Amino acid sequence: MSDDNFDREVDVLVVGTGNGGLTAAVCNYEMGTKDILVIEKADKVGGTSATSGGGIWIPVNHYAVEAGANDSLADAKTYLMATLAGEDVPEELIDNYVENGPRMLRFLHDRTDVRYESLEHYPDYYTNAEGAREGHRSLEPAPIMASELGDSWRNMTWTHHMMRMFNRIHFTQVEAHTLMVQVPGWKKLLGKLIWDYAKDIGWRIKTPISRRLACGSAGVARLYLSVLKREIPVLLNTRFLELIADGDQIIGAVIEHGGQRQRVRAHKGVILASGGFEHNQQLREQYLPEPTNTEWSAGSPSNEGDALLAGLGVGAKTRLMNDAWWTTTLCVPDEPTPRLAIMEKSFPGSCVVNSAGQRFANESQNYMAFQKALFKTHTAETPNAPAWHIFDARFRKNYIVGPMMTQAMKPDWQLPKKWFETGFIAKANTVRELAEQLGIDANGLETTIARMNEFAITGTDEDFARGESAYDRYYADPSIKPNPCLAPIDQAPYYAMRIEAGDFGTLGGLDTDIHGRVKKADGGMFKGLFAVGNCSAALLPTYPGPGATLGPAMTMAYQAAKHINDYND
Repeated sequence: MSDDNFDREVDVLVVGTGNGGLTAAVCNYEMGTKDILVIEKADKVGGTSATSGGGIWIPVNHYAVEAGANDSLADAKTYLMATLAGEDVPEELIDNYVENGPRMLRFLHDRTDVRYESLEHYPDYYTNAEGAREGHRSLEPAPIMASELGDSWRNMTWTHHMMRMFNRIHFTQVEAHTLMVQVPGWKKLLGKLIWDYAKDIGWRIKTPISRRLACGSAGVARLYLSVLKREIPVLLNTRFLELIADGDQIIGAVIEHGGQRQRVRAHKGVILASGGFEHNQQLREQYLPEPTNTEWSAGSPSNEGDALLAGLGVGAKTRLMNDAWWTTTLCVPDEPTPRLAIMEKSFPGSCVVNSAGQRFANESQNYMAFQKALFKTHTAETPNAPAWHIFDARFRKNYIVGPMMTQAMKPDWQLPKKWFETGFIAKANTVRELAEQLGIDANGLETTIARMNEFAITGTDEDFARGESAYDRYYADPSIKPNPCLAPIDQAPYYAMRIEAGDFGTLGGLDTDIHGRVKKADGGMFKGLFAVGNCSAALLPTYPGPGATLGPAMTMAYQAAKHINDYND
């Protein structure tokens, strides 16, 4: 096809501005390709990467090595082989990830503004598996001042509002743990964050959002800053419509910007990094288990499966299409997007029940495993979705519970009436009355609460082994004995908060090789087409550790850039 048929020519076209897309852009630039165009469907950069916790799971990374961590690539692979057993993940992809993840991170650290901090005490999600570690495999982005971006700070997507104090002050994952669990020093930390925010009067004139970015927005901001310094163009409000193929060769794409369709020639390749299909209800119903609803997803609203549909349009192969990055979510009335229900349900003195008033899983296990257990026993006769987080007055006093905060931070009289009217929360003087308000089996709930109170005394959860793994105890209260995950639920009034079977993105998508190249459904490989992140099939679909989405997205972006530029690391 003649280049006269195209409106614009570049060497590499990158679709999406999350961690995967921005990593692809800067890696290609550093490896020799300078003519790059990045497009973004939304009006801000970052997507779900920016709203996320921002963590990346990279075993034996140089930050961990410098901190003296005891780990090895062999142990990391042993752990992954154990936790990914039975999943449709080729072993060569696992080998590729374990080997090249640390190289990717070192490359970015040496050449860009990307900086991470190793999480010493954040454990793998399946700590009872062989090869697991209780820290130094996950990292979070080092905080960065938004002002470093110049006027381009206005293009940033902020970290999820649940990870911002008063919807304004960003805090890190480590700080979130300190505040949520209220470990010693939490009041001093709280005061410092508020004081640093309050005294930054110059920044307050510009925006109510704190200058200091953390978590996902910090990770994206550091990559975005690296893109800006290299003057790589980023087109916002630009839709990716379809791929242009010449046989097995992908030679470009059709995009739409400013209401105008453009045909873009990509001489070296198109890298798809535009997220999953979590906000496409038709695709959800076609591929995902029931119940499923876009309204329960915390993924970016622009993630509607554009890359997947374009790939299918040219005959691409897919993998793992019936799965997602599961987590129960809180759909709080009048809030813009669901909250992730991760920490609250793990704290001692609470449990999660279904319509029968019964537990169905270990509430303190990792969020992915918890929701897989939800789907496993969900039936039309005894649905597990929606479910309810049940707790008492003691719990309400001691722990932050989603938007309810603590009793001292937000007394009951300040809780919006709409929360009660819509069934998002309930309150009653007895367990039976609470069940009747919720419309769930009262006898079942009374039996469950009585049983939980017995477990709190013995320290042993005879039903689901809650508190027996290191991850279970991460979001727990060390002052509670004998099991930091179990405390009585026996002080009136009693409360319930509705939780949904949500997610923060889908994990099935275009099947790729170790270079991120997209495979063809009829065999073979496309030339010039790459996919990374949630528009590609996941490398770590069981979510073995915190950051199991962003770590592979960045690593495969690095791999794709190496292949495009014939770069030897």
